[in-house]
Amino acid sequence: MTALAHVPTTSGQSAVPPPAPRRGRRRLLPYLLLLPGAAWLFLFFALPLLQLAAASLYDPSGSLSTGYSLTWAFGNYPDALQAYWPHFVRSFVYSAIALVIALLMGYPLAYGIAQKAGRWKNLLLVCVVAPMFTSFLVRTLAWKTILSDNGWLVGLLRDVHLLGADGRLLATPFAVVLGLTYNFLPFLVLPLYASLERLDPRLLEAASDLYASSWAAFRRVTLPLSMPGLIAGTLLFFIPATGDYINAELLGTPNEYMIGNVIDSAFLVRLDYPQGAALSFLLMAAILAVVFLYLRRAGTEEVL
Repeated sequence: MTALAHVPTTSGQSAVPPPAPRRGRRRLLPYLLLLPGAAWLFLFFALPLLQLAAASLYDPSGSLSTGYSLTWAFGNYPDALQAYWPHFVRSFVYSAIALVIALLMGYPLAYGIAQKAGRWKNLLLVCVVAPMFTSFLVRTLAWKTILSDNGWLVGLLRDVHLLGADGRLLATPFAVVLGLTYNFLPFLVLPLYASLERLDPRLLEAASDLYASSWAAFRRVTLPLSMPGLIAGTLLFFIPATGDYINAELLGTPNEYMIGNVIDSAFLVRLDYPQGAALSFLLMAAILAVVFLYLRRAGTEEVL
């Protein structure tokens, strides 16, 4: 290559090869592309999280009027857990029940849209996501109207004697679980649809040719192939449902309040920032532990 650089050309000039591209600049290009997103996460996620961590260790005897001081009060965590552990349990129980109900409804719905809907597939997908075009708050308030004691649903259930004369749906655990199921159902259905839509029908035909029953074909073929969407959907449903407070606030009473309601009250009503921050970190830790155990059991390779 060096010898060719000095070979004279027809014009009497030597042929000089073009300069080699700078490898260092090319190696930095991916990191430069990541820089805006990394800066956004640092400013609006990492820094607030650090501030929240510091607030959880403030002196619990402080206040907004007298000011807070960082005294590394780790006792805020056991104190908060001891005071509000029933709300933690209630949050996970309500979310788990809502998740089971959503799976019973969402899996057949996603399978029907992906494999049986035909030319109606796009319309049905729009119907699934259409409620999300409306505010979360407005949708929950609509359920408050539907479940009210003077609403048509309660009247119908009383007429068919499924509810007593004084029976009600609003301000009960049933209403809170119903709200969680309805509001977060699309987060479960869409990942399931994405997995089931890629399912090759010839695999089910092969299972039928091998004399597998419908249940055996579902258990051995359909369910394993849909596991990535199933795992992603359950996580997208369970995590926000556990931290939700709108449904319990509007559809329940203080007896149905979840841990999100306690955190909301700590920050905005009681102005007890150390306790609210400690509860927030306890909730994050609990959710991370559940997610870790779930992925450990299901297999992280299923979500890749």
